[in-house]
Amino acid sequence: MLLKGYTKEIFRSKCDSRVQTLQCFAHLDDDISDVLPYLNTVLGGFTYIKEPPAVTFKAHGKLTTVYANKIAVNAIKDETEAAKILEWLKREINDARENRHAIKPSFKSVSGPTVFEIFKLLPKTNCRECGLQTCLVFATRVAEGAYGAEDCPLLAAENRERLREYLDRFDEAKSYRG
Repeated sequence: MLLKGYTKEIFRSKCDSRVQTLQCFAHLDDDISDVLPYLNTVLGGFTYIKEPPAVTFKAHGKLTTVYANKIAVNAIKDETEAAKILEWLKREINDARENRHAIKPSFKSVSGPTVFEIFKLLPKTNCRECGLQTCLVFATRVAEGAYGAEDCPLLAAENRERLREYLDRFDEAKSYRG
């Protein structure tokens, strides 16, 4: 077993006081940098960074980044949800390490949705009803996996469906379902 434990830190975003969800850091007891390329393969990470090592992916509807000594999970509802996701990740990390001989490590990032393509479908009103300052910021958060088509209250039904279809193309290209 590579990862034996972690210390959980849950907090509200300091950037925007209107955001109702919580953020979670898990400070790991062990350095897991050697398993990150395997985790990237298993969980279908869309961003992989070699130095310092980190992999980012979307799982359980949450944008998650795993570093050598820390895990960051966005937009969680409460401590129970955080615990559930972190325990799942702990199992995934340990399974990837245990089965690494059968997994081809990936040191590459998968292309993901672009901010520009997402922005083209938005109403461009900067209404702030989604809780963000501008439609461009919203498009960036969608590209990161933190928001989805349903999070824009003013998005026309036709564009909402087009945005879902666009984002689904990237989910289907990955080997996991978040």
